[in-house]
Amino acid sequence: MTRPITAGVDGSEESLAALAWAGREAERRGLPLRVVGAWRFEPHEAFEAGDRDTQLARVREAVDEAARTVTDRRPGLSVTTAVLQDGAVDALVGAAAEAEMLVLGSRGHGAFVGFLVGSVGQRVIAASERPVVLVRAGDAPAAEAAGREIVVGQHGEPEDSAPALRFAFETAAARGATVRVVRAWTLPPVFAYSPGSLQLLDEAGGLEPYEKKGLAAAVRPWRERFPDVPVVEYVEMGSAGQVLLSAAERAQLMVVGRRSHRTAMGAPIGSVAHAMLHHAACPVAVVPHP
Repeated sequence: MTRPITAGVDGSEESLAALAWAGREAERRGLPLRVVGAWRFEPHEAFEAGDRDTQLARVREAVDEAARTVTDRRPGLSVTTAVLQDGAVDALVGAAAEAEMLVLGSRGHGAFVGFLVGSVGQRVIAASERPVVLVRAGDAPAAEAAGREIVVGQHGEPEDSAPALRFAFETAAARGATVRVVRAWTLPPVFAYSPGSLQLLDEAGGLEPYEKKGLAAAVRPWRERFPDVPVVEYVEMGSAGQVLLSAAERAQLMVVGRRSHRTAMGAPIGSVAHAMLHHAACPVAVVPHP
């Protein structure tokens, strides 16, 4: 089954920027685009909002009008629309489950402030089992110019970052872009060392070479799968959030992973993804992994 790229729209400037981004990505990947709006009937006595049918017709027209901004520019792109009659979070999470990725807009105040992720966006990201991309108002095709990289964070064992790496390499292959794979490391507490880990560190020649070896092992299968994609492997000492934000300055897209397991408090976004969503100036893709 071919999954579409799905964009959620609400008429705002940021959602229209997200829709434009989704249209470009769908065209590059040869995928259909689905434009959705969430709506639930809310009677308002304080002012004339119309009955259920009137409200629904208005929302459908708004979604169709948003879709036309894409079809007018990309007549060869397959575009469908839908009004999902549910609360925003449930509707968007459901739409994401059927999509290659879900693309949403997020407010921003200038090139270096990044995103202001509302409660709906955060809850959708935390609950989605598919990648979610956040796009700022003002994002433009020029930001995807040659020379700007797809930056992806890598951590832990190769399987921990495989979904994020796959997303980054697929995106880079569609765009003809370079992938910069970033691994941050910090000095662990002395008592965390075991005789086995000390032996591995000695064999690797120290902490930084050990981290570089771990990064190379994680990237190797993706280099083999996408031989035409240029790759930069980068290891730096520091917190993952700080190291990735520094790399984001040259990025056209930031890709980060998020653990998909749920706790008693719900599904967390994670501190690194949270930092990227609130401070990176480029679009951010959050990719869940087990």
